[in-house]
Amino acid sequence: MLTEQRNPHSMQIDRLSALEIVQVMNAEDATVAAAVRAALPAVAEAVEVIAARLQNGGRLIYVGAGTSGRLGVLDAAECVPTFSVPPTLVQALIAGGPAALVQAIEGAEDDREAGRADLLALDVTAKDAVVGIAASGRTPYVIAALEAAAEHGAATIGISCNAPAPVLDAAQIKIAALVGPEVITGSTRLKAGTAQKLILNMLSTASMILLGKVYGNLMVDVKVTNKKLADRARRIVMEVTGVDADEAARLLTLTNNEVKTAIVAGLLDVTPDEARARLAAAQGRLRDVISP
Repeated sequence: MLTEQRNPHSMQIDRLSALEIVQVMNAEDATVAAAVRAALPAVAEAVEVIAARLQNGGRLIYVGAGTSGRLGVLDAAECVPTFSVPPTLVQALIAGGPAALVQAIEGAEDDREAGRADLLALDVTAKDAVVGIAASGRTPYVIAALEAAAEHGAATIGISCNAPAPVLDAAQIKIAALVGPEVITGSTRLKAGTAQKLILNMLSTASMILLGKVYGNLMVDVKVTNKKLADRARRIVMEVTGVDADEAARLLTLTNNEVKTAIVAGLLDVTPDEARARLAAAQGRLRDVISP
């Protein structure tokens, strides 16, 4: 496996200074984007499938172990404040359960029965999209979850940093990011982890863009949960409508901090309820409401 081979550029890394060590690491990291770029056609195919499933009432479910699982949990959690989606829309399973987020659970990734059981416990259906993440491409927990998902008609997507790989064999859409040997042999939290993070960013973000949760490059479905996000929401309303800060704040108060509703109400001079109705008729796509 590529991810288990020795990297010729770091053979003597234990003899280097701190600066030289991080220079070697940085040089290796610089190759990751190219590896992901080569996989973009498959990533785009996955995005289209995920967006269609979400539009039809389905869910996006990540499955992973170790670093891969933690990255899936991170991406799922961050969709809630970024796009104002319910926590059930994007979910993540990690081998060993929540405890595995903060400590290694020995043997959890090898438990095929747990992978299947954990996935089926979510009542997966043909509406869902399930993404199996495994740097090695051989994680039994992830493979079993993908197999169970396929049995129930869910769309299946595999992400691996090796090819060929069983995780890719178990998936309908195969994303191979071949980043090559790690600086520390087999430490796939490094380049492989970076590649996986980049791909997960694309899967969730691009899917949400296709669902109309972004206007231009503005986070118009942001969930206002703290002062920073309240400031961001106000700036977004100001940017799109051209009103001043006080009027933007008034519109947000009037619409219960719903940014898209505030924008429609301000631009079209309609009530919040009418703004919500127009957005619903356009399936939440702000551009279709204010720039038909």
